[in-house]
Amino acid sequence: MRAAATRRRAGLGLLLAAGTAALAGCGFQLRQAPRFAFDTLRLAGSETTPVALELRRQLRLNGLTVIGSDSPTNAAGDAAPQVVLTVLQDQRERRAVGQTAAGQVRELQLRTRFRFRLRTLAGRDLIDETELLLERDLSFSETAVLSKASEEERLYLDMADDIVQQVIRRLAAVGTR
Repeated sequence: MRAAATRRRAGLGLLLAAGTAALAGCGFQLRQAPRFAFDTLRLAGSETTPVALELRRQLRLNGLTVIGSDSPTNAAGDAAPQVVLTVLQDQRERRAVGQTAAGQVRELQLRTRFRFRLRTLAGRDLIDETELLLERDLSFSETAVLSKASEEERLYLDMADDIVQQVIRRLAAVGTR
């Protein structure tokens, strides 16, 4: 009995080693923290929207100095930023997409639309005007209005997080041109 258990463990260890070697050979690598081609960024446009505020927070966490449009220099007192990220639109939308025969809403569609562009101070586009649109479906019940309202808010926050991560990946993909 003991010998069979030992053989089974050895077989599992061999299988695990083979799987690890296969993953290493295919180039698999965990996602690393993003690296940007710039150190300072000015956030302009709609800066006080939920997505823009989360974007500012995440950019700072990833090591960028983020300057608002109201401050002429960054915190270190250095010169102007290297790039300008302009938030053109940050909009939440809510539509009824399903109704009962009596006309009561049964399903909602939530959307978050985010448009932005990235330019150098000289006005050269690094990322052309880009629109990100995320949609989520939400069932609705009039008997659970409060819980559905909190679920709706949670979905909007999740969509904002998704958009921020997409923007950060796009910013990290910008090379020095």
